[in-house]
Amino acid sequence: MKQMRDDDGSRLDLPEELYCGWPEVAVNDMAAEEREQNKMKSFYMYYSTMLKSTKEKAIAVAVSDDGFRWLKRGLCVAPDEGTLDAGGCARCNVIRKAEYDEDTETWKNAKGWIMLYEGVSKEDGKHRIMAAESDNLRDWKKLGVALNVGEDGSWDSEGVGAPHVLRLDDGSSRMYYTGQGKDGSTAIGVAKSYDDLEWSREQAQFSFAP
Repeated sequence: MKQMRDDDGSRLDLPEELYCGWPEVAVNDMAAEEREQNKMKSFYMYYSTMLKSTKEKAIAVAVSDDGFRWLKRGLCVAPDEGTLDAGGCARCNVIRKAEYDEDTETWKNAKGWIMLYEGVSKEDGKHRIMAAESDNLRDWKKLGVALNVGEDGSWDSEGVGAPHVLRLDDGSSRMYYTGQGKDGSTAIGVAKSYDDLEWSREQAQFSFAP
């Protein structure tokens, strides 16, 4: 069996996974010369997985130059004891950091990327939306809670997750997410942010007719 190696030629010892799902692909829009200089790929796929040895739920990454052939590169976001994601990490959305130019009313790329992901607490078992940041799409620094569960009795008081962010022309970002109530019902809500880190609920929920 051929030993898998990282982009820099170093040996890779990857943990065995029980499954992979919920893919999220980020496009590295750096110039080709800059990508090569920083030993980066064109595409990064983040997916939810569970380790065979520990049953730990985490987010792993695979890389590609053409968007078709993918090479696994191991875990990039894993649970940390004593935090609100100690019970697992899953279902992420990765966006380029950006700054809004009020004069031209357009977004301009900034350095780095933001990941919003679903963290599970061991204390109460609830899912929360957490944030992390990276300069190279491989090494992620956790930033804590981006959107907490709703107030007791609210439609999303038992958990929030599966974030997806869109940037709008007014300089704000909207995050659509799933929420769960105490009765087990689920719905989709939306939160608003101007920095992609602090989010406030904008609409109670969307309801879909059966």
